Amino acid sequence: MPKLRGEAFWRETLRSAHYVVAPMVDQSELAWRLLSRRHGAQLCYTPMLHAQVFLRDANYRRENLYDEACPEDRPLIVQFCANDPEVFVQAALLAQDYCDAIDLNLGCPQMIAKRGHYGAFLQEEWDLLQRMILLANEKLSVPITCKIRVFPDIDKTVKYAQMLEKAGCQLLTVHGRTKEQKGPLAGVASWEHIQAVRKAVNIPVFANGNIQCLSDVEECIRKTGVHGVMSAEGNLHNPALFEGRNPLVWEMAEEYLEIVRKYPCPLSYVRAHLFKLWHHTLQVYQQLREELAKVKTLEGIVDVNRELKLRCQEEIANQKEGEKPKEGLPFFHWICQPYIRPGPKERCRENGDNGTEKGVRGKRALEEEEDGNSELLSKNKQKKKLRNPNKSFDPSLKPKYAKCDQCGNPKGTKCVFNMCRGCCKKRAFKEVADCPGHGLLFKTKYEKSLSWQHSQRGIQTPEISQRGDAEVGETAVLKEAGDS
Repeated sequence: MPKLRGEAFWRETLRSAHYVVAPMVDQSELAWRLLSRRHGAQLCYTPMLHAQVFLRDANYRRENLYDEACPEDRPLIVQFCANDPEVFVQAALLAQDYCDAIDLNLGCPQMIAKRGHYGAFLQEEWDLLQRMILLANEKLSVPITCKIRVFPDIDKTVKYAQMLEKAGCQLLTVHGRTKEQKGPLAGVASWEHIQAVRKAVNIPVFANGNIQCLSDVEECIRKTGVHGVMSAEGNLHNPALFEGRNPLVWEMAEEYLEIVRKYPCPLSYVRAHLFKLWHHTLQVYQQLREELAKVKTLEGIVDVNRELKLRCQEEIANQKEGEKPKEGLPFFHWICQPYIRPGPKERCRENGDNGTEKGVRGKRALEEEEDGNSELLSKNKQKKKLRNPNKSFDPSLKPKYAKCDQCGNPKGTKCVFNMCRGCCKKRAFKEVADCPGHGLLFKTKYEKSLSWQHSQRGIQTPEISQRGDAEVGETAVLKEAGDS
């Protein structure tokens, strides 16, 4: 049976899905997908998988896809990040029997994507992308789809989408932000870009960005004309978003934990989900936030969840008539609701700055100011402080390393030349010397080589011949040591 394409693929294979759960690293695992499907999601993506790792590592394949095969978890799209056509297609061939389509991630804007050269950092390499999609469209038995971010210029974004369609992409998800719009600089996604793409291509289009509740989904479809709408952050804070409900947090948390018992996943995933679900409540009960961060078993997480539920129920019982939610929230903190990420100016005000450009401090600048005070530590260092209360982050207490005489890198503490290993190796090789501190034994190997040569001959050689042989032996040993 020939594979379906475009509108037919969306209508028949994806069952005309309008409500879509986004691919989220370590967050759209099977248990969360099943919870989301129970509450209105019609299509889910796997977390982003690394094509090269998926191809070479059987355990990675089993843990991220093969062991998660579940009849309820369809339709399903598997997303890969990749930058090599052959690697991408070979990985996709191993996954195609477990899903309904393969998606190429062209939208990840994070630094890890820049270092790995994938995601949104491929959006200028149109020749490469064409080759990847053409090959996938030719070799795979399931359709190939793409998730992209937009360019600042609408016309360029449209040409980009048309290029992907022409190469063989059968469905396009458009995140209405540029690759620079992330974290506190995310801002509002441009539905204007998405609308322009929808009008310019003949394949189904999903929209992504600005989705916090069901009314946003409906408005996005109405304004852009897309086939479906994808949610990430909104879904994490309220998995019943596509039902148009705002349930009690503990209802969603307890249901999710029950699914996890049946379909286990790493504890870090579970903890991260509860941090999202209980986000607003954990601002109130900071001690329980710390307990959730430290707990090391599923049962421990269940206990923290139960305690949060009891605290909220007690708060509800003591609630005064006519009392309104605090902190400007639309609902009380124990109800699933969106989290609005503060922009740069809001973050500056929270930090006591005046909101000017000078007040926006980078992470590196902040770390340089840290003196061990937990209020000034980054979140990552606060977690380390919880695990090891005696650990100090005072820069003045950090050990000072002696520098290599040659290049300035830290030198080996037992190096006979007072150098780093790289410089020491070059010098020891040149001078036929040993450095036990770095495990370099050029002189020892040379002497052993001479001894072995003499023992093989069994006779006393003339001085000239001996010296000539020694030079040959020296060259051979030094070459061997250099190669090692």
